[in-house]
Amino acid sequence: MRVPLSWLREFVPVDLDEPQALAERLTAVGVAVDTVEPFGMGIEGVVTARLLEVSPHPNADRLRICQADTGSEVYEVVTGADNVFPGAVVPLALVGARLANGQVIKKARFRGVTSNGMLCSEEELGLEERSAGIMILPPDTPIGEDIRKLLGLPDWVLNLDLTPNRGDCLSIFGVAREVASIYGVELKEPPVLEKGEAGEEEIEVEIEAPELCGRYLARLFKEVKIGPSPLWMQTRLRAAGMRPINNVVDVTNYVMLELGQPLHAFDYTTIRGKRIVVRRARPGEELVLLDGSLLRLGPENLVIADAERAVALAGIMGGRDTEIKDDTTTVLLEAARFDPLNIRRTAKSFGLRTEASLRFERGVDIEGVRRAADRTAYLVEKIGAGRALSLVVDRYVAKRLYRTILVRPEKVEAILGTSFPYREVADKLRRLGFQLEESEEGWRVYVPSFRHDVALEEDMVEEIARVYGYDRIPTTLPEGETTPGKQPAERAFVRRLKSLLTGFGLSEVITYSFINPRDLQRLGVELEALKLRNPLSEEQAVLRTTLLPGLVGVLARNAAHRVKGLSVFEVGRVFLPGSNTLPDERLMLGLAAMGTSPRHWLTPSPIPYDFFYLKGVVEALCRALGIKGVSFVPLDSHPALHPGRAARLEVGGQELGFLGELHPRLQEDYDLPARAVVAELAVAALFAQAKPPAFRPLPRYPGVARDLSFVVRQEIPVAVVEAKIREAAGKLLKELELFDVYVGPHLPPGTRSLAFGLFFQAEDRTLTEEEVNERVEKIVRRLREDLGAELRG
Repeated sequence: MRVPLSWLREFVPVDLDEPQALAERLTAVGVAVDTVEPFGMGIEGVVTARLLEVSPHPNADRLRICQADTGSEVYEVVTGADNVFPGAVVPLALVGARLANGQVIKKARFRGVTSNGMLCSEEELGLEERSAGIMILPPDTPIGEDIRKLLGLPDWVLNLDLTPNRGDCLSIFGVAREVASIYGVELKEPPVLEKGEAGEEEIEVEIEAPELCGRYLARLFKEVKIGPSPLWMQTRLRAAGMRPINNVVDVTNYVMLELGQPLHAFDYTTIRGKRIVVRRARPGEELVLLDGSLLRLGPENLVIADAERAVALAGIMGGRDTEIKDDTTTVLLEAARFDPLNIRRTAKSFGLRTEASLRFERGVDIEGVRRAADRTAYLVEKIGAGRALSLVVDRYVAKRLYRTILVRPEKVEAILGTSFPYREVADKLRRLGFQLEESEEGWRVYVPSFRHDVALEEDMVEEIARVYGYDRIPTTLPEGETTPGKQPAERAFVRRLKSLLTGFGLSEVITYSFINPRDLQRLGVELEALKLRNPLSEEQAVLRTTLLPGLVGVLARNAAHRVKGLSVFEVGRVFLPGSNTLPDERLMLGLAAMGTSPRHWLTPSPIPYDFFYLKGVVEALCRALGIKGVSFVPLDSHPALHPGRAARLEVGGQELGFLGELHPRLQEDYDLPARAVVAELAVAALFAQAKPPAFRPLPRYPGVARDLSFVVRQEIPVAVVEAKIREAAGKLLKELELFDVYVGPHLPPGTRSLAFGLFFQAEDRTLTEEEVNERVEKIVRRLREDLGAELRG
């Protein structure tokens, strides 16, 4: 929001020489001023002149020679603009004049012709950032006048950075109300015209969607003469960031900026049936807007229609068929209050953000609709653009409920931590539009209709704090009982997971939750993914049901950049179809690796990132988390994994997840240069099985180590052999480690040799040779009877 100080002074006395001080005071009360910009500063020696003649330059096709009359002298000026014509009134910078950018005008020769000055554009006067040609002034502008006096320059402009709840400050008058409260001065109301002339014109207004339009007012103007608006109005519009168009449209924009109420003007003769209907759009209904864009509408969009068709997109932009044209003589003015949420949804869906939609989204004052229409009538007649009729049709279907709030001084002081002068604060609140009544309980506050953000006693406490001055509230320590902050156990567990995995040498990655449905099809996932209604692209059309697409994609992208070895993990949510409208979100841990580890002087050769590497990572992770009894069950049914190199993880019958080598089909499909391994584990299952570390005293008695080698059939898993050994050895077996696997000569066909290291130890005595031998014989016997294993000599 841009606020010119000269405009602000119409309502409150503001010192134009101290704009920075005003900006600081406004910012201190919560109306943040981002920047303070000069407008039209530094202009000297620019006067108005009428062009008597405009002729082509004899030696340059793109230049023109103008005879500019200032009333006292005629100056010959050369210009390259093509919009000049005889009779035009333009700004003329005489020799020695200074422009807004600091340029000093000197006498110059262009292809043999001397130019005694320069014709100025809006850009050169500092009124606009860009302009197409010379600034053409209204034909009745007096010549020889200082342009600064005519335009009301110089000026200062405050750029406000408003929060969404302060829609009331999206107007010059709203900011003036804040200034009046800050400085304790009276606020001057803008003049309005309530009554107009009688006329034969008529209009009917009907609101078919009262839930989306609480009030709609139509007012008529006749004997309209379309032309440029006065210079003072054009200058203020430019200072506020809007380009002048014509007198009628400029007045509607002027009132919108001044009072915060968006308005729209229709050509009355184009309204069919002399009827306005505020309704929802019909399915497939089309509307061509003022900018020429064609919209296909639906029932979720609110439109302004006549007896036959839609003529405007409510609260956003008017239609081309009913726009104000040069031959318009009768105007229908619209002032309304539309539902903020509907306007925002419609504007966002069509990518249309206008000054009007911005104000409707923040919520306009439903009580200010009539005042804005009457203010428009006053200005239309003041500038001679037309005559206001007495016909005003006001459909007010959603009467405002007045909000009252009880404000208790003791609560205010408890929240702010200080007492405050009640008379001073009450005066400032009244200047902001609040009405206060004193009672035994406190203040009974009547909230003005333009303050949609004030509904609770706490909101009034905030108002009191800001008008009193945040800088005046002393710093005090909070009183009462406090509790130390504590992180939820689940979140702390996730942090520990990440810390452990990064300690193991893996790198954390974060991939998108939105993925391409084709990625799930490539992996063979049959579970139907949840589709997004408005995806950003086809690449992000569904919610992921597994972390594998993102992790495999990371491997593929790194392989494309010739990264030979990679080991990564991700902790993220997957989204599964639930029983209700919301998806079933599950936090998962995904791991992926490919290639070999980087070379290091401590390792003779790189470590291959294969199935056993990832299995070791998972085992180390479970060991660090205190998860015991993890078993790896062969898995041959996962469509994304190699059927002979995959396993399912289980603990006590509960499934933790899976790991395995990526299917050769997918390795080729993703163009991976080496075998890739992946794993996915449920974080909730890991959390349920994890146990805090248990500390036990150091053993006082020595242990006994034995090595045993067994010849077993190759199809018997090592995990089965280890389970039989633990069962037979009992509690005296403290450690069991597989340290060698041999397949080859000197062994029966279809068998292999498994060598285990066993460590026996008792906590209350030193074990004897007989006790250990007894346990060993029991192990040998159990493996021979249950598995057919033989002790290798």
